[in-house]
Amino acid sequence: MAFTWTTRSGRHSSRPCSIFESICRRICRTQRDLEPHVLEAVISLAVEIAREGREGRRIGTLFVVGDSEGVLRNSKNLILDPLLGHPDPLKSIESPDMRETVKELAQLDGAFVVSGQGIVISACRYLNASAEDIQIPLGLGSRHMAAASITRQTEAVAVVVSESSVVRVFDRGELISEILPEIWLLSRYSVHLSGPYREETEADVTVVSKAE
Repeated sequence: MAFTWTTRSGRHSSRPCSIFESICRRICRTQRDLEPHVLEAVISLAVEIAREGREGRRIGTLFVVGDSEGVLRNSKNLILDPLLGHPDPLKSIESPDMRETVKELAQLDGAFVVSGQGIVISACRYLNASAEDIQIPLGLGSRHMAAASITRQTEAVAVVVSESSVVRVFDRGELISEILPEIWLLSRYSVHLSGPYREETEADVTVVSKAE
């Protein structure tokens, strides 16, 4: 799958971003109901949101991917669900129309729930998974705490877009990867990962991941 972003030179790139693919295959290689290309599509969308913001401002949001039944049991809607009642084929995370819809809805509070097959099941969800004994790096806020908590309590993976334009991936209650969608962010970036990590850069996107 190819994703498009604008490089520092202003050119558009649509080549496959192998650094996203490597994260996704690493996470999905364990037995779980989550397709690697679905997680890759979510991460690429998160990077687009981090880069573009909305209406001239930076925004933060949260995607919870896979184990949708478990996630729905541990969450509730903050408002009437704007996606309720729409047919699944229209809600594919790989659909350009759905991706634009998600960018608009990302301005609202709450998380997106995405099935392992790539259907955006629900939006504006409050995650009420227990945060007891959850440890996240200092400086990360409530959205990251919710991501760590829901991924410990379910088999889902969480992708967080912070208002500082960094994208973070959580799995099994831990932060496993940080993605910087612009090279200039490196000058003010501090690694939040614990333990050894590796760093890759491609098309102005830098990925810092826990070493295997």
